[in-house]
Order: sequence, then structure tokens, then C-alpha cells
Amino acid sequence: MRPLNIIFISIISVFFFSCEEIALKKDDHTANKKDTVKISVLQTADIHGQLDTHPELFWENGKIVFKNRGGLAHIKTLFEEERAKNPGNTIIVDGGDLIQGSGYTALSKGAVLPEIIKHMNYDVLIPGNWEVVYGKNQMLSILNNYETPVIAQNMYHQENHKNLFPSHWIKEIDGVKLGFIGVNDPDVPIRQNPEFSKGIEFSGLDETLKEQIQQLKSKEKVDVLFLVTHFGIFKQVELANNPVSKEVDYILGNDTHERLRTPIEGKFAKVTEPGAFGSFVGKLNLYIVDGEIVLDEYELIDVDPEKYNADPKINELITKAKAPYKEEMEEIIGYTNVPLFRYLTVENPLDNMITNAAKWKTGVDIAISNGFRFGNPVVPIDGKPAPITKANLWNWLPVNEKIKTGKASGTQIKEWLEKEIHNAFAENATERFGGWLVRFAGMQVDFKLNAEKGKKINWIKVGGQPIQDDKMYSISACVRPGDPIHNLCRMSNVEDVEVKDYTIHNAVEDYLVKFSPVSPKLEKRSYCDDLGVHSFSTVPNTKYKFK
Repeated sequence: MRPLNIIFISIISVFFFSCEEIALKKDDHTANKKDTVKISVLQTADIHGQLDTHPELFWENGKIVFKNRGGLAHIKTLFEEERAKNPGNTIIVDGGDLIQGSGYTALSKGAVLPEIIKHMNYDVLIPGNWEVVYGKNQMLSILNNYETPVIAQNMYHQENHKNLFPSHWIKEIDGVKLGFIGVNDPDVPIRQNPEFSKGIEFSGLDETLKEQIQQLKSKEKVDVLFLVTHFGIFKQVELANNPVSKEVDYILGNDTHERLRTPIEGKFAKVTEPGAFGSFVGKLNLYIVDGEIVLDEYELIDVDPEKYNADPKINELITKAKAPYKEEMEEIIGYTNVPLFRYLTVENPLDNMITNAAKWKTGVDIAISNGFRFGNPVVPIDGKPAPITKANLWNWLPVNEKIKTGKASGTQIKEWLEKEIHNAFAENATERFGGWLVRFAGMQVDFKLNAEKGKKINWIKVGGQPIQDDKMYSISACVRPGDPIHNLCRMSNVEDVEVKDYTIHNAVEDYLVKFSPVSPKLEKRSYCDDLGVHSFSTVPNTKYKFK
């Protein structure tokens, strides 16, 4: 039995932390260090191969503004400053999609990153949906060379059903046991080109995960349990309300690039997500008494290069890693008069330019591109056209596949678009799939957000004319290795299919040669009254707003 004075001190500590105006927020040193443990968790996510500082888009006072943010060398300085504030008690996590998304990572197949990541001093990482992009063996080689724990509870070798990575990681700090379980998107083989994840099996949010949670809580006696997940804010919020998360404290979410400045509180767990491209770092402070969280504080920190100077060692490693590719990446391929960005859910200037290029190059009626979430803006300065480099092109289209064309009927196109709209905006979070709404040139679509599945479209026009059910329209999209030949951007049974001898990069580069400087604008190619023009995110049943 503990002495009465110790029991009394513990009761006072719990009462102290339950007060609304808590002294800890002003002075951490007022806490009884014997009874109170402060633990800081820093989180990055969806860096997408972005090594350097870059323009980042913000929504402020009803306007789009751009600021320079990010850069791994600047993130490292932020890490070290935060570690110094809570020495020995700070854990740093990355939530995946690290090795894909830039020309430097694409041309090196991720090999530019291991030496840098080793020196970033992460504590634990998980793979994201794009980590498979260079194939199973290359993914394993790159991630294992981080020399940092990588965890994923639901990724298996197809040949023997054994885990590719350890399922979890446990860390004890001042008597507090912290558990982290990694969960990647089970839909990776469908979301990505099927060829990418060949040889890998994925499990869903099933009994295996539930058993893992029970093991860490009951057998390992973990005090605070984190799920580090990579399958999107919608499903992560759903998971926080699911009884499977009954003993989970926090879901460190990733994938959809959302900038949560306050965690979303579910029935059982709280959800975070710290933006993308290394522009932000999430910071969660936990105050723990006798193994129980009595207070948490959360902040989304801007990686402002003017505030956090570049770490010299990381800068040196980045310069060395980029050297073999730098001349090619810095080649200017065109210019733009307007900002090129990809943050809006239904239509963006950048994707309008890309689909314009594909339509011009192929001569089809409708050119299609995926609703990708990655890619940094290119922004003119002082009214002068901004150069577009090959590095920008790789940021926007980091998988450079050949273009495929074919023909589909108006009925096929309607049915396909209904599915695509549902995938992007389903009210039921478990039915959402992939990125934002598919992009296109040559077609206009007006739709309703809250209509029932299969009946969301008000009208479609192709070439300015109402679509005809029985008419055949020529369409183009990029090849997805592993797809049946008659599939085109998830549309099946396309006729007269032809794979061109040029890629989407070729199309964009040729277009820029002919039409630079470009000035793409929003044209209501896709439009929904419920969303309006500036729709940056849709997270149903929450107060979250992108900014």
C-alpha cells in the first residue's frame, strides 16, 4: 500500500490538471515532476519526396495566398528545437508517402532518401499508399535502409503471409509505456497501379487489428496507444468512432493532406493530420499522471524557413543526393502567367492545363487525369511569368506513363462519372476512395453533393453539347500497369484502345513549347452548388476547415 502522503499528492495532481485555467500551460516547471510526465509527439506526413522549401497555398480571409514553407533541412532544425524543449521525452513520427512525389525520388527510385532520413532522427515511420510505387523489393530496400523502425500491421508477403514490417513499436518514457500500431491503406492495390504492389497482401480494419490493440493494452500493458494510419481523414474519423478503437487514445492520421489545427474528437479516440509536403509539423503534448492522460495540447506548426534555419548536415546530404539529377530537374520547359496549383476538390488551374495538353496532343473528345492531391504550386512573382521546370512536372505527375486512348458511349461515361463523384464525396466515409474528383478537358459536369448514389449528376456536356447516351466519344488517360487493356481510368469495356508511343510528360512538354506562357483558369468544368468554386475539403459531420 502506498503511503497516504503519496496518495494525497496524486489526488492533488489530478485535480490540478482538471482545472480549466491550468498553470501547466504557462509554466511546465510548476508541475510535480515525480507525478507528472510530459511527452511530446511530433508528426510529419505525406512529404512526397519534397526535399526543399517550396511555395505553399493558404486560404486566408476568403483569398488564396502563397508562402514559402517546408524543406527537410528546416524540419530537422524544428525537430531539434522541439526536442530541446522536452529532452528525452519527445517522439517523432512520419505517416508515409515519403519516397514518391518528386523527380529526385522518381529518378532514383527513392534512393535519395535513406541517408537523409537516417539523420533526421525519426523514432518510427509507417509506409503510405505510394510507398509501393517502385515495387515491393525496392520499397523494402529503401525503408529498411532508414535504420529507423518502420511498422505496418496489415502488409504481408504474398508468398508466405508473413508481415513485411513489425506491426508495432513500443517506447517507455519515465515509466509511461507508449504503443504505436501502423496501419496502411488496404485499398492500395486498387488505388495505385496494380503492378506496383505485386507480391504484397493487405488486410483491412478487421479482427487482426482488434487483436493487436488488445495485445498491446492487455499483454504489453501500454498506457497510451496510438494508431498511425494512412487511409484518409474520412475513414480515420470513422475509425475513431468505431468500437475497435475503444482502447485507442489517438489516431495519428495521414494520406489526405488535411491541416488539422485542432484534433477531431471521435467517440473513442482523437484524430490528427498534419498537412503535406513537409510544410507543417503536428505537435501533440501529453501530460500524464499515473499512466493516465490528464491534459493534451495540440499545435500545427508551420515550417517557416525564416524561423527555422536550415540544418547544415541535412543541407549537405540533400545537395549530395540531388547532384546526379539537378541539371535535368532545373531545365525550364515553359512559363505560366498565373499560379498553377492543385488544392481544390473539383477543379484546379493546374489540372486544367494538364488535361488541355493531353486533349491537344491526342485530339480526343475528352482527356482525363486523376484527381491527385500532390504537387507544389508554381507562382509568378512581381507580375512576371513563372518558369516551369522539369522538377515541377515531376512534382505534379511523378508517375510518367504512356497515354492510352479509346472510345466509350455516353451511357458508359455517365455511369463512370457517377461512381467517381461518389468515390470522392460519399457521405458515408467508408465508401470514399482515392483522391479528389477526376479531372478532364472537353467535358463539363454539373452535379449535386447530397443526392443518392447514382443520381448526383444534373447534366453533362461534351464539346459544349449535351451528352448523348448512344454516341461514342473518344477519350484519353494514362496507362495503369496491371489494368486490363480495355480499362481507362477505372472505366471498363472501352473500345478501340490504343497505347500511344508518348507519355503524359511528353504531352505537357510539347504543349508548353507551343503555348507558353500558359494562363489556365477555373471554367466550371466540374461544378457543384453545394461546394462552390473554392472547395478545399469535405469532412462530413466535423467543424474542420482548410486554411
